[in-house]
Amino acid sequence: MVFVANGGLRGIPLLQCLAYTYQKPQIKWGSGRIMKRRTFITGMALTMASGCGRREFSAPRNLDDACRLIDERPHYFRAMRRTERNWGVPVHVQMATFYQESRFVGDARPPFRYALGVIPMGRQSSALGYSQALDGTWDEYQAATGSRRARRTDINDAADFMGWYMNLTQDRNGIPLTDARNQYLAYHEGHTGYRRGSYNAKPWLLRVAREVAARADRYQMQLAACR
Repeated sequence: MVFVANGGLRGIPLLQCLAYTYQKPQIKWGSGRIMKRRTFITGMALTMASGCGRREFSAPRNLDDACRLIDERPHYFRAMRRTERNWGVPVHVQMATFYQESRFVGDARPPFRYALGVIPMGRQSSALGYSQALDGTWDEYQAATGSRRARRTDINDAADFMGWYMNLTQDRNGIPLTDARNQYLAYHEGHTGYRRGSYNAKPWLLRVAREVAARADRYQMQLAACR
């Protein structure tokens, strides 16, 4: 089934969305004839502009409550559950990593760099989307999984990417999939950087990794209560 712009109206399929538009009350003109075709086309355009075509690229309203988050964005939860089944990465570990990387904003990008404080020099990196995957790492994921049409701005693809990458981390660095802290350090520094211990020279990153672990624990407890 085709979906519009990353979920449309809370994940309503395109054809269902258009059918909903078609079922709206039709306008009767002076001649008494019902302009079905005109109503459908006009309604379709308005719905595409105001609803079906809207991208869910804003952060969920409550990022600190896992139950409210998945209630607001149930397709996020479905994507992460699928990754948990396919790759073994717990939902709460994924959630905490998504929070830290993008606050669940689907088109998130790093800020621009400026020379002399005013001249734009491009973005700090090629990271994009929910998972903030870099261009090269995303290309590697697509080649390894055959997911050539995967998009970093799609929560399903982003969650699958995270599962794939964290499994590589387990294989290459020996970090359990349940270890949110060290999985995040390897996610940020790369497998080679983690092996070299590059994170030890970054106190701010060690602090962030502790926060990711604490958030994962909190999400885990919340999810156990709301399922």
